Parts: sequence; structure tokens; C-alpha cells
Amino acid sequence: MRMRAAALLVLGSILASASVDARSASETFVDVSREIEGLIVEMRYFGSDNFTGRPVAGYEAPVCLLTREAASALADVQQRLKPFGLGLKVFDCYRPVQAVADFVAWAKDLQDERRKAEYYPSVPKTELFKQGYIADRSSHSRGSTVDVTLVDLRSRTELSMGSPYDFFDPISWPAAAIDPDIRAKRLLLQTLMSAAGFAPYEQEWWHFTLKNEPFPDTYFDFPVAVL
Repeated sequence: MRMRAAALLVLGSILASASVDARSASETFVDVSREIEGLIVEMRYFGSDNFTGRPVAGYEAPVCLLTREAASALADVQQRLKPFGLGLKVFDCYRPVQAVADFVAWAKDLQDERRKAEYYPSVPKTELFKQGYIADRSSHSRGSTVDVTLVDLRSRTELSMGSPYDFFDPISWPAAAIDPDIRAKRLLLQTLMSAAGFAPYEQEWWHFTLKNEPFPDTYFDFPVAVL
């Protein structure tokens, strides 16, 4: 009985995704750079500067797409940072299911370790699933999760956050024992994101999901493209 219920839940999620994808994505999602003045967009998975060392499936344009609700909340954070001369840079926003599948396939290919030194020097690739760095589903596919950091608005350069984006290591955990200055910047980002309605992720200082996301059970698979 439990297995049947689980199967129906999965089927329902797939059908929900298909029905929403049939509508124009622009009815549900927005290009965040058009909504937030001064936002810096650096979509890492569109190019090769990421842990796979290549463009990831499903990224057809370097644009940040989010649900309207998540984009509005992120705009609030940008406004709160502005008086401090700070702003936001996004590395990833909506992530299609096909991209997550590409990550899983990459993680299972133990021969491909071309970016190990930069992204997971202390973690064996065989441990990436077990330690929670790679998963077969991602909240990003629901459209209200964003990977973000702080930047100096004048120079448009990133603030040092103690570890690079997508660095698979305990030092990237928000609560890691790090330099007080780094801890303060992580806390500032987390505090403002939380105040805007986002929930942090315990293993990545850059990862936040809107608490009241509009599609909590739907995993979208339309490509990241210009709307």
C-alpha cells in the first residue's frame, strides 16, 4: 500500500510538471536580471567554469530564471544591501531536471575528475552522493531556489566568503569554524535572505530556497533560455 501511494505521488509530480510546462514559462517565471537593478548574473552551468568542467545539459542561455515570488523576495534583499554599498551575484537559479540528471551521470563517471582540485579536493568522488553534495533531485528545479553571494557594488567584485562557490567541503557549511570576518559576511547574507523569506541550506553558504515557494511539489524541465 505504501509503495502504491509513493508511486502515485511521483506520478502526480510528473503530471503536474508536464501540465505547467505546457503553458508559457513567462507566465510563471521571470528573468531576474530584468526585475532587479544591479544584479550580477554569472550562470556557471551555462559555461565550463563549474565542477563538471563543461556546459551542463538544459542551460541554453546565461539567464537567471525564478518564480515571480522568489524574484520579488530576492529584489528585497538587493534593496536592503544597497545602503551598505553591497549587492548580489547569482550563480544558479532555476535548474531543469535534465541538468540534475546530467550532474548525476557526471558523479557516477568516476574516470572524470578534471576539476577535482578546484571543487572537491578532499572528498572522494565516490562519496559525493553519500555526503549530500550531489542528489538525484534538486530544489532548484522547483524554481524558487537560488545560489547567491555578496558583491561590492562599486567594483562589482565578489566578497570573500571563505570558500568558492560549489566547493564540496565542510568549510562551505554556513556554520563552519572560520575567520570571524568571513563568518560575519556569511551571517549578513543569511540574515537578509532569511528576512526576505528564504531558508538556508546547512551544507552550502550560497544556497537558499523560498520558504513559501509556489510549486513545492513540481520539478520543472523546460530549458534555461531567454523568455
